[in-house]
Amino acid sequence: MQANYKPLEKKLLQERERVQGLMQAETEHRSSLSETGDLERYGNHPGDEGTETFEKEKSLALQSNLQIILDEVEHALHKLEAGTYGTCDECGAEIPYERLEVRPQAALCVRCKSKVEHTVMVSSLERANSTF
Repeated sequence: MQANYKPLEKKLLQERERVQGLMQAETEHRSSLSETGDLERYGNHPGDEGTETFEKEKSLALQSNLQIILDEVEHALHKLEAGTYGTCDECGAEIPYERLEVRPQAALCVRCKSKVEHTVMVSSLERANSTF
């Protein structure tokens, strides 16, 4: 590992710890919703049940997004260990240090990331247009 990646490794380790903590908090939050919901289910107004369902779904969505971030961080840490950190997974070009400082878990250079985002956007638009 290059010496100048040490501060980025530290950021990645801190981010992993932060995200794991947030995931644990979401799990506990959902668990508390289930526990109180089961005890109070009888006699609840349908609106209360709808609110509880919404809160559970929101928590699951947050946890899903956190899992994606955690996977990115773990991938970056693996690349650090393998000596491939700082290279684009798609084209093999070097990812600028400035980009890694801002987003240490970046696995793609700006050019490749733009291509991926453009493809996703076009696919979304095509799906939206096909439903009309």
